[in-house]
Amino acid sequence: MTTLVIGVDGGGTSTRCVVATESGQVAGRGYGQGANTLSAADPGGSLRAALRTALGDLDPGLVAGGVFGLAGAGSAREQAEALVTEVWRTAGLPGRPAVVPDMLAAFAGATEEPAGTVLIAGTGAVAARVEGRQVTGRADGYGWLLGDEGSGTWIGRRAVQAVLASLDGRAGPTALRGGILDDTSPQRIVSMVHEGVAEAGPAWLARLAPSVESAARAGDAAALAILQEAARSLVGTARSLGPDSGPLVLAGSLLTEPTLLAAKVRAELDGAGAVAHGTVITARDSAAGAAALALHGISPRPLAAHRRLIAQEP
Repeated sequence: MTTLVIGVDGGGTSTRCVVATESGQVAGRGYGQGANTLSAADPGGSLRAALRTALGDLDPGLVAGGVFGLAGAGSAREQAEALVTEVWRTAGLPGRPAVVPDMLAAFAGATEEPAGTVLIAGTGAVAARVEGRQVTGRADGYGWLLGDEGSGTWIGRRAVQAVLASLDGRAGPTALRGGILDDTSPQRIVSMVHEGVAEAGPAWLARLAPSVESAARAGDAAALAILQEAARSLVGTARSLGPDSGPLVLAGSLLTEPTLLAAKVRAELDGAGAVAHGTVITARDSAAGAAALALHGISPRPLAAHRRLIAQEP
């Protein structure tokens, strides 16, 4: 029987797991809710669900290693490692998995190159410099309260602020007054946001990002201003790491899906030499990237296995 490795991408909103063979073939996939150790409601439950589904009927004894790329791991490493160790043992898996920042898994999920830069914008936001398949520098990623500028959570918070300003007369009308924020009482909106965050964590605010996207596409000035500020913040975060000859990987749902924000970020990158990087690549499968990192420790042909693994459809 072939040797297996496990890769996990645990973000603020969702968790994905890939089980791969040593030659880079996908043997199983699994999914769960958010696993950010700083903001998710039940990160352990999410990791267990994704791991259990991905393993299916596969023999746990064939697993030779694993890499967990977790959002929030950089700020709460000991907590993340303890959580992953407990989940790993509960699944009956041998050995000890590695825990790495989610940006390293995202970078490896887009390219087999050992060095470059990655910019992530999803529920949170962070940029990182990668050298020798290790994170050697990072910018932002400080969480919803202190940073994550340009993230879904940041956009959602800006949307609430814009609606409140419109309601109390500090700003003009905005189409953002609708959907979740369809309430004529500022006090009720404030209470609703606090209740949502208390129940689902700060990622609740990221649920508002699609509404901002829709309003911006319809020409709403407040929504367009939010997305433009988000794009400038994200490019500024990547730029702060300095020039690099390797690829720049754009990761996270806000930059990998055909969003208006993604278009604005690319426009900012193209304009006036905003970031001196090589090829700009859109990330595909961070869970496969985590598994690919694990392959570099056990595969006889790691580069070929890496390329094969990340080329497969997520």
